[in-house]
Amino acid sequence: MFNKDSEKNIGSKKRFEELFTENGVATGNKIIVDNETGIHYLFSWSGYSGGITPLLDRDGKPMIKPINE
Repeated sequence: MFNKDSEKNIGSKKRFEELFTENGVATGNKIIVDNETGIHYLFSWSGYSGGITPLLDRDGKPMIKPINE
């Protein structure tokens, strides 16, 4: 799943990038993109618990940002 290249930053770019953050009191949501695969994820937390899931489009396929953007 991971190799030596995935442990390093891609060029000068980080592997994961935050696109959107929404914070409340001890709760929040972030949309994160994996710059290696282009897949968008939603990370949501409340207090000491949280979870992450890929964002899906209308057809149920993962939302993917083209790598060259």
